[in-house]
Amino acid sequence: MPWQNDNNGNRPNNPWGNNGGGPRRGGGGEPPQIDEFIKKGQDQLKTVLPGGKGSFSIIALAALALWLATGIYFVDPNEQAVVLRFGKFVDQTEPGAHWHFPYPIETVEIRGVTDEKQISVGNRRVQDTRGRRLQAGSGRDESLMLTQDENIVDVRFNVVWRIGSLRDYLFNMQDPDGTIKSVSESAMREIVGKNQITPIITTARGQIEEEAIRIIQSTLNDYGAGVDILRVQIIESQAPEEVKDAFLDVQKAEADQQRFQNEAEAYRNQKVRQAEGEAERLVQLAEAYRATTVAGAQGEAARFTSVYNEYVQAKDVTKKRIYLETMENILAGMDKVILDGNAGSGVVPYLPINEIKKKQQGEGN
Repeated sequence: MPWQNDNNGNRPNNPWGNNGGGPRRGGGGEPPQIDEFIKKGQDQLKTVLPGGKGSFSIIALAALALWLATGIYFVDPNEQAVVLRFGKFVDQTEPGAHWHFPYPIETVEIRGVTDEKQISVGNRRVQDTRGRRLQAGSGRDESLMLTQDENIVDVRFNVVWRIGSLRDYLFNMQDPDGTIKSVSESAMREIVGKNQITPIITTARGQIEEEAIRIIQSTLNDYGAGVDILRVQIIESQAPEEVKDAFLDVQKAEADQQRFQNEAEAYRNQKVRQAEGEAERLVQLAEAYRATTVAGAQGEAARFTSVYNEYVQAKDVTKKRIYLETMENILAGMDKVILDGNAGSGVVPYLPINEIKKKQQGEGN
């Protein structure tokens, strides 16, 4: 804004003047002129740096030193750095203080190699930096996969990774995040295609995660991606919403089938154990009977041998003894009637021993 003269004279109404009401300097004298300041500075510089050519050389050296100082850089313990000369890789540096030729000759790329990064596959919601859900994403096409038994399963998972080699990470992949995501989705589709839907959504999650890590890491190593896969986390694996109810019914029926099979198996095992116990008991009885029979036969044989030896030594006595013992055994259980052949006439030679014995036993009771 140009200064304006007042209405009463030629003095300019500038910001330092006492007529304008602004701040006052030097006790209200005239403000210093810019040309005077420049001239005074040049005079002072000449007194310090005599000679015009020498002064320019020193200024140039100072500027060169400042330019070279811009090449100093520091790498933290959790970082790696690569030096580029005109955009081409020339060196990779570890943590510490380093120097490179300043821009535009050389530049340096510094990245954290211990920082964990995450890529989501099948995520249907986009979140802001605070974790708030904003809108539906396009992850449905990513998450629907075909199983070995020709079912569709909805698998959503995260892949956690970090930079393993900064040089490979920067120069071997044009789009590292996109490449990792594509490889992860492809690996999961391969695994799902080799398994049936039931274990995928129930008991095989841990096994699938480990296999996914192996396949993703192997593929990225083939690409020279310079990336280390740390974890694969299955967030959700289930049947699609459209067939979820029907699938749950099928699962319930399969669970019932399995329960009935288990019950039948338990019943079968119980009956088999009972039959095996009964068979063992019968075998033991037979063994006991065999042992008893053999022992009895051996006893009879020994007794016969003994009797035979006695018979050889005293045949008449032995015959009589055998006869008496045999008759004793035969008559022991029979009703006996004894007739006395020496009884006199008029007397009935009959003695009812059995009736007398029964009568005596009845009176005794």
